[in-house]
Amino acid sequence: MSPRELVPREGEIAVIGLARSGRAVAMLLRKHGYNVYASDVASSPETGRVAEELRALGATVDVGRHHMERIGRAALVVTSPGVLPSARPLEFARENGVPIASEVEVALNFLAGPRIIAITGTNGKTTTTALIAHILRGLDIEAVEAGNIGTPLSEIAAREQQPKWISLEMSSFQLHDTPSLKPAVGVLTNLSPDHLDRYSSVDEYYADKARIFANADAESVWVVNRDDKGATRMVRDVAGHTYSFSVSKKAEASLDARTGQLVVLGTPLLARPDLPLLGQHNVGNALAASLAVMVADRSYQTQKARKGIAQALKTFRSLPHRLELVGEFGGVQWINDSKATNVSSTAVAIDGMERPTVLLLGGRHKGETYTSLADAVRRKVKKVIAYGEAATIIATDLRPVVDVVRLGDDFDEVMQAARAAASAGEAVLLSPACSSYDMFSNYEERGERFRALAAKEV
Repeated sequence: MSPRELVPREGEIAVIGLARSGRAVAMLLRKHGYNVYASDVASSPETGRVAEELRALGATVDVGRHHMERIGRAALVVTSPGVLPSARPLEFARENGVPIASEVEVALNFLAGPRIIAITGTNGKTTTTALIAHILRGLDIEAVEAGNIGTPLSEIAAREQQPKWISLEMSSFQLHDTPSLKPAVGVLTNLSPDHLDRYSSVDEYYADKARIFANADAESVWVVNRDDKGATRMVRDVAGHTYSFSVSKKAEASLDARTGQLVVLGTPLLARPDLPLLGQHNVGNALAASLAVMVADRSYQTQKARKGIAQALKTFRSLPHRLELVGEFGGVQWINDSKATNVSSTAVAIDGMERPTVLLLGGRHKGETYTSLADAVRRKVKKVIAYGEAATIIATDLRPVVDVVRLGDDFDEVMQAARAAASAGEAVLLSPACSSYDMFSNYEERGERFRALAAKEV
Protein backbone atom coordinates (compact mmCIF):
# COMPACT_ATOMS: atom_id res chain seq x y z
CA MET A 1 0.00 0.00 0.00
CA SER A 2 1.64 3.28 -1.06
CA PRO A 3 1.37 6.39 1.14
CA ARG A 4 -1.12 7.97 -1.24
CA GLU A 5 -3.36 4.92 -1.01
CA LEU A 6 -3.10 4.68 2.75
CA VAL A 7 -6.01 6.87 3.83
CA PRO A 8 -9.15 5.57 2.10
CA ARG A 9 -11.85 8.04 1.19
CA GLU A 10 -14.62 5.50 1.52
CA GLY A 11 -15.67 4.29 4.94
CA GLU A 12 -14.76 5.44 8.41
CA ILE A 13 -11.34 5.84 9.99
CA ALA A 14 -11.05 4.72 13.62
CA VAL A 15 -8.55 6.57 15.81
CA ILE A 16 -7.59 4.70 18.98
CA GLY A 17 -6.49 6.93 21.85
CA LEU A 18 -7.30 10.57 22.56
CA ALA A 19 -3.92 11.73 23.86
CA ARG A 20 -1.78 14.23 21.99
CA SER A 21 -1.14 12.25 18.80
CA GLY A 22 -4.66 10.78 18.63
CA ARG A 23 -6.21 14.22 18.94
CA ALA A 24 -3.87 15.66 16.30
CA VAL A 25 -4.48 12.95 13.69
CA ALA A 26 -8.24 13.03 14.22
CA MET A 27 -8.23 16.79 13.67
CA LEU A 28 -6.06 16.41 10.55
CA LEU A 29 -8.42 13.82 9.08
CA ARG A 30 -11.49 15.91 9.81
CA LYS A 31 -9.80 18.94 8.23
CA HIS A 32 -9.56 16.95 5.01
CA GLY A 33 -13.15 15.73 5.19
CA TYR A 34 -12.65 12.14 6.36
CA ASN A 35 -15.23 10.33 8.47
CA VAL A 36 -13.65 9.77 11.88
CA TYR A 37 -14.55 7.61 14.85
CA ALA A 38 -12.26 8.21 17.84
CA SER A 39 -12.24 6.39 21.16
CA ASP A 40 -10.31 6.05 24.39
CA VAL A 41 -10.95 3.61 27.20
CA ALA A 42 -9.66 6.17 29.72
CA SER A 43 -12.25 8.54 31.09
CA SER A 44 -10.79 11.77 32.45
CA PRO A 45 -11.36 15.52 32.26
CA GLU A 46 -8.70 15.71 29.52
CA THR A 47 -10.19 12.97 27.33
CA GLY A 48 -13.59 14.56 27.86
CA ARG A 49 -12.27 17.92 26.67
CA VAL A 50 -10.68 16.36 23.59
CA ALA A 51 -13.89 14.44 22.87
CA GLU A 52 -15.96 17.63 22.86
CA GLU A 53 -13.39 19.35 20.65
CA LEU A 54 -13.52 16.54 18.09
CA ARG A 55 -17.31 16.26 18.19
CA ALA A 56 -17.50 19.97 17.36
CA LEU A 57 -15.49 19.15 14.22
CA GLY A 58 -17.92 16.40 13.20
CA ALA A 59 -16.17 13.30 14.56
CA THR A 60 -17.94 10.55 16.46
CA VAL A 61 -16.24 9.98 19.81
CA ASP A 62 -16.49 7.44 22.64
CA VAL A 63 -14.84 7.99 26.02
CA GLY A 64 -14.56 5.14 28.50
CA ARG A 65 -15.05 2.43 25.90
CA HIS A 66 -14.26 1.29 22.36
CA HIS A 67 -17.09 0.41 19.96
CA MET A 68 -15.59 -2.85 18.76
CA GLU A 69 -18.09 -3.49 15.98
CA ARG A 70 -17.39 -0.06 14.54
CA ILE A 71 -13.63 -0.66 14.72
CA GLY A 72 -14.07 -4.04 13.02
CA ARG A 73 -15.72 -2.49 9.97
CA ALA A 74 -13.45 0.58 9.75
CA ALA A 75 -11.52 1.26 6.56
CA LEU A 76 -8.40 2.04 8.61
CA VAL A 77 -7.41 2.02 12.27
CA VAL A 78 -4.95 4.67 13.45
CA THR A 79 -3.04 3.92 16.64
CA SER A 80 -1.11 6.08 19.08
CA PRO A 81 2.33 5.03 20.39
CA GLY A 82 0.93 4.63 23.90
CA VAL A 83 -1.53 1.94 22.78
CA LEU A 84 -0.12 -1.57 23.23
CA PRO A 85 -0.12 -3.76 20.11
CA SER A 86 -1.95 -6.33 22.22
CA ALA A 87 -4.75 -3.88 23.08
CA ARG A 88 -8.11 -5.40 22.24
CA PRO A 89 -9.13 -2.75 19.61
CA LEU A 90 -5.95 -3.45 17.62
CA GLU A 91 -6.29 -7.22 17.99
CA PHE A 92 -9.89 -6.96 16.83
CA ALA A 93 -8.86 -4.85 13.84
CA ARG A 94 -6.27 -7.45 12.84
CA GLU A 95 -8.78 -10.28 13.27
CA ASN A 96 -11.12 -8.46 10.89
CA GLY A 97 -8.47 -7.60 8.32
CA VAL A 98 -8.54 -3.87 9.02
CA PRO A 99 -5.19 -2.19 8.22
CA ILE A 100 -3.45 -0.42 11.12
CA ALA A 101 -1.29 2.67 10.76
CA SER A 102 0.49 5.01 13.16
CA GLU A 103 -0.35 8.67 13.52
CA VAL A 104 2.98 9.42 11.81
CA GLU A 105 2.11 7.19 8.85
CA VAL A 106 -1.15 9.07 8.29
CA ALA A 107 0.55 12.46 8.65
CA LEU A 108 3.13 11.52 6.01
CA ASN A 109 0.24 11.20 3.57
CA PHE A 110 -0.44 14.93 3.88
CA LEU A 111 3.17 16.17 3.69
CA ALA A 112 4.36 17.02 0.20
CA GLY A 113 7.02 19.72 0.58
CA PRO A 114 9.09 19.15 3.72
CA ARG A 115 12.17 16.94 3.73
CA ILE A 116 12.65 14.73 6.76
CA ILE A 117 15.63 13.83 8.91
CA ALA A 118 14.41 10.90 11.01
CA ILE A 119 16.08 9.98 14.29
CA THR A 120 15.75 6.81 16.32
CA GLY A 121 17.77 4.91 18.91
CA THR A 122 17.45 3.88 22.51
CA ASN A 123 18.99 7.00 24.06
CA GLY A 124 19.88 10.48 22.86
CA LYS A 125 17.30 10.68 20.11
CA THR A 126 15.29 13.55 21.61
CA THR A 127 18.32 15.75 22.18
CA THR A 128 19.66 14.90 18.71
CA THR A 129 16.27 15.70 17.18
CA ALA A 130 16.16 19.07 18.92
CA LEU A 131 19.77 19.80 17.97
CA ILE A 132 19.12 19.10 14.28
CA ALA A 133 16.17 21.48 14.15
CA HIS A 134 18.09 24.10 16.14
CA ILE A 135 21.08 23.86 13.78
CA LEU A 136 18.90 24.19 10.69
CA ARG A 137 17.18 27.25 12.14
CA GLY A 138 20.65 28.61 12.92
CA LEU A 139 21.28 28.43 9.16
CA ASP A 140 18.13 30.52 8.58
CA ILE A 141 16.29 27.47 7.26
CA GLU A 142 12.70 26.88 8.31
CA ALA A 143 12.73 23.70 10.37
CA VAL A 144 10.65 22.13 13.12
CA GLU A 145 11.05 19.15 15.44
CA ALA A 146 8.19 16.67 15.62
CA GLY A 147 7.22 13.10 16.45
CA ASN A 148 8.16 11.45 19.71
CA ILE A 149 9.78 14.69 20.91
CA GLY A 150 6.30 15.99 21.74
CA THR A 151 4.73 17.66 18.70
CA PRO A 152 2.72 15.14 16.67
CA LEU A 153 3.63 15.10 12.99
CA SER A 154 -0.08 15.51 12.25
CA GLU A 155 0.06 19.00 13.79
CA ILE A 156 2.76 19.95 11.28
CA ALA A 157 0.82 18.35 8.43
CA ALA A 158 -2.25 20.40 9.34
CA ARG A 159 -0.43 23.73 8.99
CA GLU A 160 -1.14 25.88 5.96
CA GLN A 161 2.54 26.85 5.75
CA GLN A 162 4.83 23.83 5.92
CA PRO A 163 8.54 23.98 6.87
CA LYS A 164 11.41 23.09 4.55
CA TRP A 165 12.76 20.48 6.98
CA ILE A 166 11.30 18.31 9.72
CA SER A 167 13.53 16.75 12.37
CA LEU A 168 11.43 13.71 13.23
CA GLU A 169 12.03 11.63 16.35
CA MET A 170 10.74 8.08 15.90
CA SER A 171 10.24 5.69 18.81
CA SER A 172 10.17 1.95 18.23
CA PHE A 173 6.42 2.04 18.86
CA GLN A 174 5.93 4.61 16.08
CA LEU A 175 8.21 2.79 13.66
CA HIS A 176 6.21 -0.43 14.14
CA ASP A 177 3.24 0.98 12.19
CA THR A 178 4.97 3.45 9.84
CA PRO A 179 5.96 1.36 6.81
CA SER A 180 6.27 4.20 4.28
CA LEU A 181 8.86 6.32 6.13
CA LYS A 182 11.73 7.15 3.75
CA PRO A 183 13.78 9.99 5.23
CA ALA A 184 16.25 12.18 3.40
CA VAL A 185 18.63 11.29 6.23
CA GLY A 186 18.14 8.64 8.92
CA VAL A 187 20.01 8.75 12.22
CA LEU A 188 20.57 5.82 14.60
CA THR A 189 21.97 7.09 17.90
CA ASN A 190 22.58 3.75 19.69
CA LEU A 191 20.94 0.49 20.72
CA SER A 192 20.49 -1.13 24.12
CA PRO A 193 17.73 -3.17 25.78
CA ASP A 194 14.62 -1.15 26.61
CA HIS A 195 10.84 -1.48 26.87
CA LEU A 196 11.12 -5.11 27.90
CA ASP A 197 7.84 -4.56 29.75
CA ARG A 198 6.25 -4.17 26.29
CA TYR A 199 8.39 -6.35 24.01
CA SER A 200 8.78 -10.09 24.46
CA SER A 201 12.51 -9.92 23.67
CA VAL A 202 15.35 -7.54 22.89
CA ASP A 203 15.38 -8.85 19.32
CA GLU A 204 11.74 -7.85 18.87
CA TYR A 205 12.54 -4.34 20.14
CA TYR A 206 15.55 -4.05 17.82
CA ALA A 207 13.44 -5.28 14.89
CA ASP A 208 11.16 -2.28 15.32
CA LYS A 209 14.16 0.05 15.45
CA ALA A 210 15.44 -1.48 12.20
CA ARG A 211 12.22 -0.42 10.45
CA ILE A 212 13.78 3.02 9.92
CA PHE A 213 15.83 1.31 7.17
CA ALA A 214 12.85 -0.48 5.59
CA ASN A 215 12.79 1.68 2.44
CA ALA A 216 16.55 2.07 2.01
CA ASP A 217 17.85 2.34 -1.54
CA ALA A 218 21.07 3.38 -3.25
CA GLU A 219 20.32 7.08 -2.66
CA SER A 220 19.57 6.76 1.05
CA VAL A 221 21.77 8.56 3.58
CA TRP A 222 22.37 7.23 7.10
CA VAL A 223 24.21 8.57 10.16
CA VAL A 224 25.18 5.90 12.70
CA ASN A 225 27.06 5.73 16.00
CA ARG A 226 30.40 3.99 15.38
CA ASP A 227 30.91 3.55 19.13
CA ASP A 228 27.85 1.32 19.36
CA LYS A 229 28.38 -2.24 18.13
CA GLY A 230 24.67 -2.97 17.82
CA ALA A 231 24.03 0.12 15.71
CA THR A 232 26.94 -0.53 13.36
CA ARG A 233 25.89 -4.15 12.99
CA MET A 234 22.29 -3.16 12.20
CA VAL A 235 23.31 -0.84 9.37
CA ARG A 236 26.03 -3.09 7.92
CA ASP A 237 24.02 -4.42 4.98
CA VAL A 238 21.63 -1.49 4.54
CA ALA A 239 21.60 0.13 1.11
CA GLY A 240 22.74 3.72 0.69
CA HIS A 241 25.51 5.97 1.99
CA THR A 242 26.46 5.50 5.63
CA TYR A 243 28.33 8.12 7.67
CA SER A 244 29.47 7.55 11.23
CA PHE A 245 30.11 9.62 14.34
CA SER A 246 32.25 8.74 17.35
CA VAL A 247 33.66 10.25 20.51
CA SER A 248 36.53 7.75 20.65
CA LYS A 249 37.34 6.54 17.12
CA LYS A 250 38.03 7.93 13.66
CA ALA A 251 34.78 8.75 11.87
CA GLU A 252 33.21 11.33 9.59
CA ALA A 253 32.31 13.21 12.78
CA SER A 254 34.51 12.72 15.83
CA LEU A 255 36.05 14.26 18.93
CA ASP A 256 39.78 14.86 18.48
CA ALA A 257 41.27 13.77 21.81
CA ARG A 258 44.47 15.71 21.13
CA THR A 259 42.94 19.11 20.32
CA GLY A 260 39.58 18.78 22.06
CA GLN A 261 37.82 19.81 18.85
CA LEU A 262 34.61 18.42 17.38
CA VAL A 263 35.68 17.53 13.83
CA VAL A 264 33.09 16.99 11.09
CA LEU A 265 33.90 15.88 7.54
CA GLY A 266 37.59 16.48 8.09
CA THR A 267 37.46 20.03 9.46
CA PRO A 268 37.30 21.29 13.07
CA LEU A 269 33.88 22.67 13.92
CA LEU A 270 33.84 23.56 17.60
CA ALA A 271 35.97 23.28 20.75
CA ARG A 272 34.49 20.94 23.38
CA PRO A 273 34.38 23.68 26.08
CA ASP A 274 32.16 25.74 23.75
CA LEU A 275 29.46 23.04 23.74
CA PRO A 276 27.25 23.86 26.76
CA LEU A 277 26.07 20.31 27.41
CA LEU A 278 26.98 17.91 30.21
CA GLY A 279 28.38 14.48 29.43
CA GLN A 280 30.40 12.83 26.70
CA HIS A 281 27.24 11.31 25.24
CA ASN A 282 26.03 14.83 24.43
CA VAL A 283 29.23 15.38 22.46
CA GLY A 284 28.11 12.37 20.44
CA ASN A 285 24.64 13.86 20.03
CA ALA A 286 26.14 17.13 18.79
CA LEU A 287 28.38 15.27 16.34
CA ALA A 288 25.44 13.21 15.06
CA ALA A 289 23.24 16.28 14.59
CA SER A 290 25.93 18.35 12.86
CA LEU A 291 26.84 15.47 10.55
CA ALA A 292 23.19 14.77 9.71
CA VAL A 293 22.63 18.38 8.69
CA MET A 294 25.81 18.56 6.63
CA VAL A 295 25.12 15.37 4.67
CA ALA A 296 21.50 16.36 4.10
CA ASP A 297 22.55 19.03 1.60
CA ARG A 298 25.99 19.97 0.26
CA SER A 299 25.17 23.65 0.68
CA TYR A 300 25.27 23.04 4.46
CA GLN A 301 28.97 22.14 4.22
CA THR A 302 30.31 25.54 3.16
CA GLN A 303 32.54 27.61 5.42
CA LYS A 304 29.67 30.00 6.07
CA ALA A 305 27.35 27.12 6.97
CA ARG A 306 29.97 25.63 9.30
CA LYS A 307 30.17 28.91 11.19
CA GLY A 308 26.38 28.92 11.50
CA ILE A 309 26.35 25.33 12.75
CA ALA A 310 29.07 26.08 15.32
CA GLN A 311 27.17 29.12 16.57
CA ALA A 312 23.97 27.09 16.85
CA LEU A 313 25.76 24.46 18.94
CA LYS A 314 27.09 27.17 21.26
CA THR A 315 23.57 28.47 21.91
CA PHE A 316 21.85 25.12 22.45
CA ARG A 317 20.75 24.34 26.00
CA SER A 318 19.90 21.03 27.62
CA LEU A 319 16.32 19.96 27.18
CA PRO A 320 14.24 19.70 30.34
CA HIS A 321 14.68 16.42 32.22
CA ARG A 322 17.79 15.39 30.25
CA LEU A 323 20.91 15.98 32.36
CA GLU A 324 19.44 19.39 33.15
CA LEU A 325 21.37 21.35 35.75
CA VAL A 326 18.48 22.86 37.72
CA GLY A 327 20.74 24.73 40.13
CA GLU A 328 23.52 24.68 42.68
CA PHE A 329 22.37 25.08 46.27
CA GLY A 330 24.76 25.04 49.23
CA GLY A 331 27.55 24.04 46.87
CA VAL A 332 25.63 20.96 45.66
CA GLN A 333 24.67 20.55 42.00
CA TRP A 334 21.15 19.21 41.43
CA ILE A 335 20.79 17.51 38.04
CA ASN A 336 17.45 16.43 36.60
CA ASP A 337 17.73 13.44 34.26
CA SER A 338 14.18 12.20 34.77
CA LYS A 339 13.95 11.17 31.11
CA ALA A 340 16.46 8.39 31.84
CA THR A 341 13.87 5.62 32.03
CA ASN A 342 16.19 2.71 31.20
CA VAL A 343 19.42 1.34 32.62
CA SER A 344 21.63 2.24 29.66
CA SER A 345 20.63 5.92 29.72
CA THR A 346 21.35 6.07 33.44
CA ALA A 347 24.77 4.49 32.86
CA VAL A 348 25.55 7.23 30.34
CA ALA A 349 24.44 9.90 32.81
CA ILE A 350 26.61 8.50 35.60
CA ASP A 351 29.63 8.37 33.29
CA GLY A 352 29.12 12.06 32.53
CA MET A 353 29.28 13.15 36.18
CA GLU A 354 32.30 15.20 37.24
CA ARG A 355 31.62 15.27 41.00
CA PRO A 356 31.00 12.63 43.67
CA THR A 357 27.31 11.85 43.20
CA VAL A 358 24.25 10.91 45.21
CA LEU A 359 22.15 8.94 42.72
CA LEU A 360 18.35 8.69 42.88
CA LEU A 361 17.21 5.42 41.30
CA GLY A 362 13.68 4.10 41.22
CA GLY A 363 10.17 3.98 39.89
CA ARG A 364 8.41 1.21 38.04
CA HIS A 365 10.69 -1.67 37.07
CA LYS A 366 10.97 -2.26 33.29
CA GLY A 367 12.49 -5.73 33.29
CA GLU A 368 16.21 -4.88 33.25
CA THR A 369 18.71 -5.70 35.98
CA TYR A 370 20.66 -2.88 37.60
CA THR A 371 23.90 -4.81 37.99
CA SER A 372 25.14 -3.38 34.68
CA LEU A 373 25.39 -0.02 36.47
CA ALA A 374 27.92 -1.41 38.92
CA ASP A 375 31.12 -0.23 37.22
CA ALA A 376 29.86 3.29 36.62
CA VAL A 377 28.42 3.49 40.13
CA ARG A 378 31.69 2.29 41.66
CA ARG A 379 33.60 5.07 39.87
CA LYS A 380 31.27 8.03 40.37
CA VAL A 381 28.57 7.39 43.01
CA LYS A 382 28.97 7.74 46.79
CA LYS A 383 25.40 6.72 47.67
CA VAL A 384 22.30 5.38 45.93
CA ILE A 385 18.84 6.25 47.17
CA ALA A 386 16.46 3.59 45.86
CA TYR A 387 12.75 4.34 45.89
CA GLY A 388 9.41 3.31 44.41
CA GLU A 389 8.32 -0.12 43.20
CA ALA A 390 11.81 -1.03 42.00
CA ALA A 391 13.59 -0.12 45.26
CA THR A 392 14.05 -3.66 46.52
CA ILE A 393 15.46 -4.93 43.21
CA ILE A 394 17.82 -1.95 42.96
CA ALA A 395 19.05 -2.46 46.50
CA THR A 396 19.66 -6.17 45.92
CA ASP A 397 21.57 -5.51 42.68
CA LEU A 398 23.75 -2.62 43.85
CA ARG A 399 24.42 -3.08 47.56
CA PRO A 400 27.53 -5.17 46.83
CA VAL A 401 29.20 -2.10 45.25
CA VAL A 402 27.74 1.01 46.92
CA ASP A 403 25.88 2.24 49.98
CA VAL A 404 22.17 1.97 49.16
CA VAL A 405 19.36 3.57 51.14
CA ARG A 406 16.01 1.95 50.34
CA LEU A 407 12.94 4.17 50.69
CA GLY A 408 9.30 3.95 49.67
CA ASP A 409 7.05 6.08 47.46
CA ASP A 410 7.29 9.42 49.30
CA PHE A 411 9.34 11.58 46.93
CA ASP A 412 9.68 14.37 49.50
CA GLU A 413 11.41 11.84 51.76
CA VAL A 414 13.67 10.81 48.86
CA MET A 415 14.75 14.40 48.32
CA GLN A 416 15.32 14.98 52.03
CA ALA A 417 17.58 11.93 52.13
CA ALA A 418 19.48 13.21 49.08
CA ARG A 419 19.99 16.62 50.67
CA ALA A 420 21.27 15.02 53.86
CA ALA A 421 23.68 12.77 51.94
CA ALA A 422 25.25 15.40 49.64
CA SER A 423 27.99 17.80 50.71
CA ALA A 424 29.35 20.94 49.06
CA GLY A 425 31.34 20.07 45.96
CA GLU A 426 29.13 17.04 45.21
CA ALA A 427 26.04 16.44 43.07
CA VAL A 428 22.59 14.92 43.36
CA LEU A 429 21.53 13.16 40.17
CA LEU A 430 17.97 12.05 39.43
CA SER A 431 18.50 9.41 36.75
CA PRO A 432 15.91 6.79 37.68
CA ALA A 433 16.50 3.94 35.15
CA CYS A 434 12.78 3.22 35.60
CA SER A 435 9.47 4.51 34.32
CA SER A 436 7.63 7.04 36.47
CA TYR A 437 4.20 5.43 36.48
CA ASP A 438 4.23 4.06 40.03
CA MET A 439 4.36 7.56 41.57
CA PHE A 440 3.86 10.11 38.77
CA SER A 441 1.80 10.61 35.62
CA ASN A 442 4.95 10.84 33.48
CA TYR A 443 8.67 11.55 33.63
CA GLU A 444 7.99 15.29 33.18
CA GLU A 445 5.98 15.44 36.40
CA ARG A 446 8.74 13.55 38.21
CA GLY A 447 11.36 15.99 36.91
CA GLU A 448 9.28 19.03 37.81
CA ARG A 449 8.88 17.74 41.37
CA PHE A 450 12.65 17.21 41.57
CA ARG A 451 13.27 20.74 40.32
CA ALA A 452 10.86 22.30 42.80
CA LEU A 453 12.15 20.35 45.79
CA ALA A 454 15.80 20.94 44.90
CA ALA A 455 15.32 24.69 45.17
CA LYS A 456 13.14 24.49 48.26
CA GLU A 457 14.58 25.83 51.47
CA VAL A 458 14.86 23.20 54.19
